Amino acid sequence: MPIRLLIADDHALFRQGLKSLLMLQPDIEIAGEVERADDLERALDETRSDILLLDLQMDRWMGTDLDALARRTQVVVLTASERIEDALVSLRKGARAIVQKRFAVETLMEAIRSVAGGLVWMPPSLQTEVAAQIGSSSDQRLTARESEIARYVAEGMRNAEIARRLAISESTVKTHLNNIFQKLHLRDRVELALHALRVGPAGRP
Repeated sequence: MPIRLLIADDHALFRQGLKSLLMLQPDIEIAGEVERADDLERALDETRSDILLLDLQMDRWMGTDLDALARRTQVVVLTASERIEDALVSLRKGARAIVQKRFAVETLMEAIRSVAGGLVWMPPSLQTEVAAQIGSSSDQRLTARESEIARYVAEGMRNAEIARRLAISESTVKTHLNNIFQKLHLRDRVELALHALRVGPAGRP
């Protein structure tokens, strides 16, 4: 089944250009487009979209709307901002990916497909920030090895890669991950990354 996208951006030229590029992708279907923030709720009702591509700065700042939107659909934030703080705030409020508008369409497609596959997508600079926050926020609950593995997970490494890096077996990595999930009351790797974003440095929300 194609991934159904709703595009929300108040710049008509950018929105139409993005729509044209995405329509070339065989696994993408454009469910609709929105140019005003006030029309988003109705569009979500009518389009049954899988993912909302949301410009963070439309006719108003959308950061305050993210909590409610993220409860209704999976949100990929599009932004011209280079501020790491804006990305962190967006992800803490429920966005599943943050993509800067300067990135190529291939990067956006990687983010969309990752989110459609149940993952959280972050650019490398943000992965580094998340990894640092895991290291600073979970020291009192996790062992040194568990914190190390948690950081590698936040950096996007798979179990096999972590096993090779640490010279341990994949089953040992899985055991450590299960312990991490139990200690932090999380279900999976996605929640582990989001947990680091929520708690912030030193474990303080």
